[in-house]
Amino acid sequence: MKRRVFLSTTLPVVGGMMVLDHRYTWALATSKSILQYGAKPDGKTLNTKAIQRAIDEAFQAGGGTVIVPAGIFLTGLIELKSRVTLTLAEGSTLLGSTSMEDYSFAPGSSGHGGPNPRHLIFAMSADDVTISGSGRIHGQGPAFWEPSSKPPLPEDQQWAGVASHDLEVKQGGHPSPTLLFVNCRRLTIEEIHIQNAPGWTLNIVNSDNVDIHGISITNPVNGPNTDGIDITGCQNVTISNCSVDTGDDAICLKSINPFGPEPRLVKNIAVTNCRLSTCCNGFKIGTETEGGFENITFSDSVIHNNEVPYKERVVAGIALEVVDGGWIDGVIVKNIQMQRTRTPIFVRLGNRKRVHDYPQHGLRNVNIDGVQTTEGLVPSSITGLQGMEVRGVSLSHIHIENVLRNRPEWIGRSVPEKESAYPEARMFGMLPASGLYARHVRDLNLNDVSFTAPSGESRPTLIFDDVIGARLSQVQSSLISGGMPILLQSNSPDVKVLK
Repeated sequence: MKRRVFLSTTLPVVGGMMVLDHRYTWALATSKSILQYGAKPDGKTLNTKAIQRAIDEAFQAGGGTVIVPAGIFLTGLIELKSRVTLTLAEGSTLLGSTSMEDYSFAPGSSGHGGPNPRHLIFAMSADDVTISGSGRIHGQGPAFWEPSSKPPLPEDQQWAGVASHDLEVKQGGHPSPTLLFVNCRRLTIEEIHIQNAPGWTLNIVNSDNVDIHGISITNPVNGPNTDGIDITGCQNVTISNCSVDTGDDAICLKSINPFGPEPRLVKNIAVTNCRLSTCCNGFKIGTETEGGFENITFSDSVIHNNEVPYKERVVAGIALEVVDGGWIDGVIVKNIQMQRTRTPIFVRLGNRKRVHDYPQHGLRNVNIDGVQTTEGLVPSSITGLQGMEVRGVSLSHIHIENVLRNRPEWIGRSVPEKESAYPEARMFGMLPASGLYARHVRDLNLNDVSFTAPSGESRPTLIFDDVIGARLSQVQSSLISGGMPILLQSNSPDVKVLK
C-alpha cells in the first residue's frame, strides 16, 4: 500500500487530474503467484504451461508482476513479454527440465542461423522486462554432459590445459543460452542466482538500456561452454556487483548477429565491481568480432582462482581480441586485482575471417591502468600482424608477478604468427619473454609497470618485435640470470626509455 501511495503522489497533474502513463500503469498492475495458475512446487510436475499462462495474462493486462514463490518448480521454455516482471521469491527455484522435448523452439529463433533455438527463459522484441528477486534458476547442466574424447595434456604442459575440455555436450544437445534476450529495450536483471547452466548462462543480443545488477552465476568449472554473461550487439549496458564462477568466459562482449545479416555496434558498456572466476577468460572482447566495439569500460573488479590445478585457473584475466574483420576503438580497464590468473593481459588483432568490409577495422585506443596480479603463469602479450598492427595501447600502474619457473627450451624460441588461428592467450605456446611480448604494435606506452619472476629466470622481461613508437617510464623488473637484457628489441625503431 505504501508503494501505491508513493507512486500516486508523484504522478503528473494536468487540469487538476492525475495522468497515468505506461510506466505507472504497469507498475501498479496486480501481482499474481504462479500457484494461482496451477503450478506445483514439488520439483517433479512440469509447470511450463502454468507459468506461461501467468506471464501471458500479465502481458495482456498491460503489464504486471508474476511471482515464483518458495518451492521448486520444474519447467521447460518460458517466454517473457513486455512490461512483465518475473520475481523469484526467497526460497524459490525454477528448475530446468532435463528433457530436450520440454524446450520447445523459442518463438522467432528458429531458422535464423542462431546456434541453438532452445532455452529456459527467452524474450524477443520485448520492452520493460525485469527478472528480480533472491530466488534461483537451476539449469541441471550435468545432465546434458558426458566425458570428452580429448586426450589429457602432458604434465609439463598443464599450464595450457582447460578444465572444461574434460567434458562435452551429449549428442542429444542442450538448451543454450539458458537465458536469452533478443531485441529488447529497458531490460533489468537483478539479484537472482543462476546455477548449473547447461551451456551459455545469460546472453543479451541486439538490446539497448540493459541493467544487470547483483546477480550471481555458479556453474561447475568443468562445465563445457558455460559462459557467464555474453553481451552481443548491445548498447548502453551496465553490469555491476555481479559474481560469476563458471567453466567458460565469465563476461564476454561479442559483435555478431545471429538474427540478421550485419552486427550492431557494441557501444557504451560499463562493467564494474564484479568478482570473476573461471578456467577460461575473465573479461573478454571476442571471439566473434565481425563488427565494432566502442566506449567499453571494465573497472574495480576481482579476477581470481583458489589454489587449484593449472587447468582450472583463468586463462586470461583481460582478453581483447579482434579476429573477424571488426574493430575495437576505445577501451578502458581500471583497478583490477588478479590472483592465480595464468595470463594477466592478452591483446590480439588477427585475421581469421572478414565477413564485412568495414573501414574502421583494427584494434586501437586501449588504456589499462591499475592492474595488480599475483601468481601468474604465462606472459602477457600484445600482438597484431605485419601491416595490420595494434595501435595506441597504454599500460599504467601495473604489477605482474609470474611464478612459473623458466624452462631452457622457452629461451629464444620463435613465436609463430598464427594469422587465422582461434585467439587465446596460450595460442603461441610459452613465450620467450617472462613479462610482456609485443609484436606488430604502434604507439605503445608503459608507465609505472613492474614485473617479478622466480629466481633463475633467464628470459628477457620484455620483447619488442616490430614495435614502433614505444615509450617506457618507470619500468622495473626482477633480476635476470644469464646476461639477457630487460628489454630485447628487434626491428623496433623509436623506442625510448624515459626517466
